[in-house]
Amino acid sequence: MAYMSQDGYDKLVAEVRRLESVERPKASAAIAEAADKGDLSENSEYDAAKEAQAQLEAKINELKLTIAQAKIVDTSRLKTDEVQIMSKVKITNLQNKKQMTYTIVSESEANLKLGKISIKTPIAQGLLNKKVGEEVEIKIPRGTIHVRIDEISIGE
Repeated sequence: MAYMSQDGYDKLVAEVRRLESVERPKASAAIAEAADKGDLSENSEYDAAKEAQAQLEAKINELKLTIAQAKIVDTSRLKTDEVQIMSKVKITNLQNKKQMTYTIVSESEANLKLGKISIKTPIAQGLLNKKVGEEVEIKIPRGTIHVRIDEISIGE
């Protein structure tokens, strides 16, 4: 089951619609165009078009599975007493005093540029169920970071 926001769910549904209504017809047209070029046994364009179509179908199926397993989080029922999915967490790295703010989201909604990290990342896992003021050591691929939780709010 994948927990996500209503916005994240809506974006996935829109992406599936786009892939099915725009990209799928383009893939079929590319296959037909390549097939018109003659002998299929030595037609690399045809093989590439078929491979692209297979990848597209796999992506559509993967997104549909995520949508089918989605559980939309009602943000009005979330609390800010401890870190959980959809929490926006302001932390301070105690080694370099750098402050960072992350919103913990589902894998499909993660976008580091927007400060949204997957609940499956080491940082999110290290922060889950912690409270404001707690200091936490988190193992990340480059070593261990020591952070303090400064603030918890509900992410957007």
